[in-house]
Amino acid sequence: MSAGARPALARFARSAPRVAAVVVAALALAACGGGAEKSESPSTTTSASADGGGKSAAFPVTVEHKYGSTTIDKEPKTIVTLGLSDQDAVLALGVKPAGAVDWFKEKPYGKWPWTKDKWGSTQPQIVGERDEYNIEKIAALKPDLVIAQYSGMKKEQYDTLSTFTKVVAQPKDHPDYGAPWQLMTRQIGKALGKDAEAGKLITDIDARFEAVREKHPEFATKTLAVADSFEAGKYSAFTKTDPKSIFFSELGFKLKPELDTLAKPGWNVAELSAEKLNVLDVDRLVWVTSSTEANDRIKAEPLYKKLKVHQEKRDLFVPYQGPDIGAAFSFNTVLSIPYAIDEIEPLLAAVK
Repeated sequence: MSAGARPALARFARSAPRVAAVVVAALALAACGGGAEKSESPSTTTSASADGGGKSAAFPVTVEHKYGSTTIDKEPKTIVTLGLSDQDAVLALGVKPAGAVDWFKEKPYGKWPWTKDKWGSTQPQIVGERDEYNIEKIAALKPDLVIAQYSGMKKEQYDTLSTFTKVVAQPKDHPDYGAPWQLMTRQIGKALGKDAEAGKLITDIDARFEAVREKHPEFATKTLAVADSFEAGKYSAFTKTDPKSIFFSELGFKLKPELDTLAKPGWNVAELSAEKLNVLDVDRLVWVTSSTEANDRIKAEPLYKKLKVHQEKRDLFVPYQGPDIGAAFSFNTVLSIPYAIDEIEPLLAAVK
């Protein structure tokens, strides 16, 4: 299962009874200071505005989110990220999370080219996979702050974690996994007392997108869709709230509204049969796939062969990794976007 392709399909909710059962153990671990696996010094923050007592002038701050608001009284020193890509923005702001979640067994440290230098030799504790969190492991790290922006955190999970730490859940007024990267970056920056730094990161990335749009005004006249296929006869196309679609929209392309109507409520992916592939007959079709086998299978589909986008060679088959192009625009973070732009722009420009 591809990490960048199905984040919206991986929302595994922890049941309320299980949450209630683990909270006692979690609190006990927090009280006794259970063992945390760290190397170097994850979550060490730096602040030019900190006074002699270690309190930053940026605090207290209050961050609103899906489940209310959280006030952070002082600069957090130990941070755990529970959003699938939250660690990128935290790293970009100079902090190494002490804990993070796995994304389809893809280790969130040291693998991707845009984060290797940021992590260095530090390895965060893996405290869950997708939306299944190990409360005991989180508590053992004694976090000052838990961040869950690109996540499907449930209210029960939020309540449990809030009994022993500050929690900034996913943004309000957006579906889970559907908030813009700019908003999630601002939320993280505010929680860390690094508003200005986060704003600068966003401004710089926005400038990168603007430069591409100015260089390629033709993109604005083209309709684009992003898709994937995991097995024969089954295809996925991503809606306007998916990071992959957002990335190409910010490059200047138009998205196809019909895909949004085909997705199930709350999902950022539309599932398509071979008979529905005609909805992907757009000006530019980007397949983000994990193997040449998948590419060959898609191209061999008789109904796909009938599409003009394929016949006129306006479809792109972009690897998820090796090079990590698909992963970069699937993450769509302040760290991965520059890499994604550098890799995808020449491929898109070459399509006539």
